[in-house]
Amino acid sequence: MPTDNLIEIRDVSFGYRDRPVLKGINLTMQRGKVIAIMGGSGCGKTTLLRLIGGQLRPTQGEVRVDGKVIHRLGLTDLYRMRRKMGMLFQFGALFTDLSVFDNVAFQMREHTNLSAEMMHDLVLMKLQAVGLRGAQTLMPHELSGGMARRVALARAIALDPMLVMYDEPFTGLDPISLGVIGNLIRRLTDALGLTSILVTHDVEKSLQIVDYVYFISNGVVEAEGTPEQIRASTLPFVHQFVHAEEDGPVPFHYPAPDYASDLGLGLAK
Repeated sequence: MPTDNLIEIRDVSFGYRDRPVLKGINLTMQRGKVIAIMGGSGCGKTTLLRLIGGQLRPTQGEVRVDGKVIHRLGLTDLYRMRRKMGMLFQFGALFTDLSVFDNVAFQMREHTNLSAEMMHDLVLMKLQAVGLRGAQTLMPHELSGGMARRVALARAIALDPMLVMYDEPFTGLDPISLGVIGNLIRRLTDALGLTSILVTHDVEKSLQIVDYVYFISNGVVEAEGTPEQIRASTLPFVHQFVHAEEDGPVPFHYPAPDYASDLGLGLAK
């Protein structure tokens, strides 16, 4: 019987060779919620998405998706699970030689036996949901950055997944496009009963649309809570990140020798 938690991550560690990335983290993600994963560059946010999708295997711990330990599934079961997942890559990652319509139809053609008529109607429904039904014949190079991201979102929900993962969905967007994408993520999550995971640096927009936030720093969950709790946090790292402060636990200066000594000042003549 399904539990309220779609994803459960228990004592998960992972590293590349001798460089640890995640160190015994614990997270739970409820069905039907929008969850943000925040933290500085290189803290392991995208690695976490790859563990959830089964691209990587943890060196320790368990990643459960819909009650199943994802890294213990055989290849057939893993692919079956991935069909229930959608992914919106940074900058969209559309197929450049396919039209908008064909980009959204791609997964339907690969993974279903739908008739051409049914597929046509479903693609138009997905494009209508993101406001781009009129752009179905355009090629990716004819789209603005915001439009391309919306087409990528339509493609991510093409097979009506239970989970959609977003890797920096707001990067490079103007304020209007950013607002449109953020609101679409919230509306589609609610309308389709999805669970959405946002890996993002955009604090302001994310805290407007998400239900829960996890902050990762130095490979561990540094803080978690609702948007209101995160805004009010007095934890030094969280406060510095949320308020975009120049100095704090994450220093402005990279470690270096004493400045005066480096310049040769104060040395005996």
